[in-house]
Amino acid sequence: MKRFLWLSLLLAGAAGAQESVPQAKVDAPKDLKIEDFPNDNGSAVMATWKRMPYDDKATYKILVALKPEGPWYPGATCPGTESFKSDQPWPWWAWSKTKAVHLLRCESYETEKGPKPLLPEEDTQTKVRESVPDYWFKVVVEVEGMKPWESEVVKLKPAGNAFDWSKLNTLLYMIGFSVIILMFIQVARRRTLWIRRIPGLDAVDEAVGRATEMGRPIYFLTGRNGITEVSTVAATLILGEIAKKVATYDTTLKVPHTDPIVMAVCQEITRESYIAAGRPDSFRADSNFFVTDDQFGYTAAVDGMMVREKPAACFYMGYYYAEALLLAETGAATGAIQIAGTDADAQLPFFVTACDYTLIGEELYAAGAYLSKEPVLVGTLRGQDIGKALILGAILLMTVIATFGQWGGPGTARFVDNCIDILRGF
Repeated sequence: MKRFLWLSLLLAGAAGAQESVPQAKVDAPKDLKIEDFPNDNGSAVMATWKRMPYDDKATYKILVALKPEGPWYPGATCPGTESFKSDQPWPWWAWSKTKAVHLLRCESYETEKGPKPLLPEEDTQTKVRESVPDYWFKVVVEVEGMKPWESEVVKLKPAGNAFDWSKLNTLLYMIGFSVIILMFIQVARRRTLWIRRIPGLDAVDEAVGRATEMGRPIYFLTGRNGITEVSTVAATLILGEIAKKVATYDTTLKVPHTDPIVMAVCQEITRESYIAAGRPDSFRADSNFFVTDDQFGYTAAVDGMMVREKPAACFYMGYYYAEALLLAETGAATGAIQIAGTDADAQLPFFVTACDYTLIGEELYAAGAYLSKEPVLVGTLRGQDIGKALILGAILLMTVIATFGQWGGPGTARFVDNCIDILRGF
């Protein structure tokens, strides 16, 4: 019995001695920094540190608090085998693409009431962001079988950056293209620049002359979109040039609208065209008139007018939807010369089928310069063509570099990736 008691005491002492041995503590991550995330709108912070030997078994966490003493909320978590600087989709001139340094981004924290962003959400009524509070952050490293390590508490308020360095290539391209366009505008003012012949625009004089001879009106439609769309702006420029020819021949012009803002703009453009042609007395304010903003109500009304008045020429410029074929078919049935121009890919087959001439895609944008021969428009058009040619050349060059770079080593792959970064949008 005494031996059994002694044995029990010895085992209990050994167990107590084992429990009293402290667990090994995780080594502090090297070069740990908690700082504002760069090149953003002030919505995130980040923690960076070098790779550690225990990464395979580690879990890294960022904790967030509104007071230095807590309570602490989980912000961001990642295993030690993930989340490196090289994982960020940024170009080489704004970011060091390395796998030797971890990066953990935190843009929200989890509370009892759900997740909350560091940058408060925008108020949709006032469009004013709430003031961003001060936050306290710390990093916790957990390794299985070891005592967790905690960093010192860091006070930080996320702040937005005035310039996003990852978009530097876009800025340089914009400056370069602007210089090219301005240069060609100056050239266009000194001499005539060649523009590729567009048959549909060459037929404008024929269409206006035919309407004059037959004594029938010309219908001009600007599409379904508002004045903020590029295709609608292009349509108004074409209207201005056609209105000058109509004023010269004293032909009737009718422009039915589905948008009141576009109607007001076109009314002034038409007025200026008549003044420029020396026929201000021939201008009629009701040549531009509002029909309805309903898609098929507008289509039915215009089709009815075409059937009754039998126009000699119909122009469909701008962006169109399902009404494209309905309008063009009716115009073709009246025997009118029809010229269409749109950047709506889905409607091009219908216009090509039902119209005599069709401006495809960017020909619509070039029409204003083609008809007016205005140096600013012609120079801009030529500058855009040169810019697009340079982009195509750069894409071909990068394609060759990327193709032959497949046979190189890691250094070659890094060079290829850096080259392609120049053409990427970030």
